[in-house]
Amino acid sequence: MTRPAIEVADIVRTKGRQYLEQFSASYQQLKAYRAVERCRTAALGGHKDKCVNCPYEAPHSYNSCRSRCCPKCQAQQRRRWLQAQQRDLVNTNYFHVVFTVPHELNPLALTSPRPFLDLLFDASSQTLLEVARDPKWLGAEIGFLSILHTWSQTLLGHYHVHCVVPGGGLSPDHQRWTSTSHPRFLLPIAVLQNVFRKKFLAGLRHLYRKNLLDCRRAAADFHDPAWFEQRIETLGYKDWYVYAKPPFGGPDYVLGYLGRYTHRMAISNHRITAFDGEKVRFRWRDYRHGGIQRVMLLDAVEFLRRCFLHVLPRGFVRIRRYGLLSNRFRKQMLPLARTLLAAQGREPLLLPPPPDCDLWHCPRCGAPMRVVERFTAAQLYFTGLDSS
Repeated sequence: MTRPAIEVADIVRTKGRQYLEQFSASYQQLKAYRAVERCRTAALGGHKDKCVNCPYEAPHSYNSCRSRCCPKCQAQQRRRWLQAQQRDLVNTNYFHVVFTVPHELNPLALTSPRPFLDLLFDASSQTLLEVARDPKWLGAEIGFLSILHTWSQTLLGHYHVHCVVPGGGLSPDHQRWTSTSHPRFLLPIAVLQNVFRKKFLAGLRHLYRKNLLDCRRAAADFHDPAWFEQRIETLGYKDWYVYAKPPFGGPDYVLGYLGRYTHRMAISNHRITAFDGEKVRFRWRDYRHGGIQRVMLLDAVEFLRRCFLHVLPRGFVRIRRYGLLSNRFRKQMLPLARTLLAAQGREPLLLPPPPDCDLWHCPRCGAPMRVVERFTAAQLYFTGLDSS
């Protein structure tokens, strides 16, 4: 993939001061802002790479910030994470389920991100586990991976989790693997919608009674208990968006698919098409009209506001495992699941060797490049390398 002509970092360095003057940034947002601003500049120091196989030595490179909020610093982390996930795959089909919170609740997500997003994880995971255990539907204990996204294609708030679920689970007595009987979906969508809605609204009422929601600024309307209860009651009659895609096929497709959803920020540099110093143009897909690709024009300061709107609270975990894949059960239950699948004629899963995690290879012989020398910011300055 070619290097994009315009990057988020370019807009930060040009209009970042105006953004900070106009909007109140949290500590985590300011930290992300500084990381993007300094990424791959002399301010973070540098290094020199050499081929492990031939004499080729590359010119010095600036260090990256390694922030999860930086669109340039996710590739290596994503590759390493995907390698680690290979050990958790089983030889069965996988399903993709998306749980979305109505936009009427977005103000609470802005003012109380940690309790709100924790509730989103809890309600969606409990919904899948509970419905799957019901003998009327699957009657099995399942395990799955949940990935949080907080943005829409236009960078506004759109709070949802993507769940990647194997097409079955362990029977209650752990004596057999129970697979879904329907080839197109794992669990009935209407049931998931109703259960998710009830669990989320009940959890929201609990947070409100315990004064764990910040009902100020954008969420000031929710401060009135009567208004809050009326809004919750209205949402109780609304159809909530729970979406299930067709199954992936086999586990060999899962890792490539997960790479599109993990370690991903609100916008990639490749979506930005133009920046004239004041306005930003970027591509987005209009899914309400069949996924048509459109171009949006935004003021640069508003563009930055939308980008840093999705910085998560400190230490917040946006990729979580549940059920059989949780840390508590994974070591015992995954080998059992593989044994039971093998007893049903599913061959042991043989995946190709994971790709090399090196970000780049020697342009002459193709061998990996390794760091042979490191420079501090001061060394780059006094040697004149900071301007090259």
